[in-house]
Amino acid sequence: MRIVQLTVNGVSHEVNVWPMARLMDVLREDIGLTGTKEGCGEGECGACAVLLDGELVNSCLIPVMQANGSKIVTIEGLSGSLQEAFLQTGGAQCGICTPGMIMAAHALLERIPKPMLDDIREGLAGNLCRCTGYQKIFDAVTLAAKSA
Repeated sequence: MRIVQLTVNGVSHEVNVWPMARLMDVLREDIGLTGTKEGCGEGECGACAVLLDGELVNSCLIPVMQANGSKIVTIEGLSGSLQEAFLQTGGAQCGICTPGMIMAAHALLERIPKPMLDDIREGLAGNLCRCTGYQKIFDAVTLAAKSA
């Protein structure tokens, strides 16, 4: 076990964990932020996406020791028009993919404030959804970009 220092959503945390524990598990079990979801555990679905020092990553693939000293933003650290847009368009359905989709959309809108549909498709390409058929999610990102 080792002490790992993480700044999550602006709050400093020191956790005593196994160095190879997954960042996703530490966020959920040790810090208590359960918004980050496990969809596949293999980095294929994007449900566990977080921002690690400003970069979108799948937290199920990151050993927590690799994140030591880093700044992390989870779905709980975001607020604003993006979540509202997902609600308004029906882009959030069962809820498993939604946190990762919103994190990916946030990262996209940080890079491209007024994305075209192709930009949105590319920006969300690492995230899988089995409920919406994606159009409602694309509509949510478009709506959020217009509201910003």
